[in-house]
Amino acid sequence: MDQQKQFPIHYRGELVGTLVPDMIVDDLVVVDPKVVVAFNDNHMAQMIGYLTITGLNVALLLNFKYAKLDWKRVVREAPACGPSHPRPSA
Repeated sequence: MDQQKQFPIHYRGELVGTLVPDMIVDDLVVVDPKVVVAFNDNHMAQMIGYLTITGLNVALLLNFKYAKLDWKRVVREAPACGPSHPRPSA
């Protein structure tokens, strides 16, 4: 489990910042703990952004607001296959 791993953020070829996710487990899953009433579209968009920047495909949002843990799995969709993205052969 990595805490505070850093990822550079580029925009139009320029370094504009650094992403530091709260937690990455086994170099596979971004984990983001929250204390909120409920998850909303902004939380989902943030996780999609984290997945895009890190190159990972799965994130977990964890909500510690209440006695019962609430969680949401977020999966980044694979890019569409086409002439520029041929599907690998089986």
